[in-house]
Amino acid sequence: MGKKPPITNRVRELREQHGQMSQAALANAIGVTRQTVIAIEQGRYSPSLESAFRISRVFGVGLEDVFGWDD
Repeated sequence: MGKKPPITNRVRELREQHGQMSQAALANAIGVTRQTVIAIEQGRYSPSLESAFRISRVFGVGLEDVFGWDD
């Protein structure tokens, strides 16, 4: 199994803070599959820059409020 990317995220936390938004609803809002959202939340996949910006805009926060870099 491969090493997890060093990018951390608060996607699940933000979804829950926004009216218990489902993974499917977030996926539809940003144009990806539900499986992609699951992989992002679990840290198994780093989203494209475009998807990262879309996620931050859905929640109305800055990019660094959603994603971090874990050295």
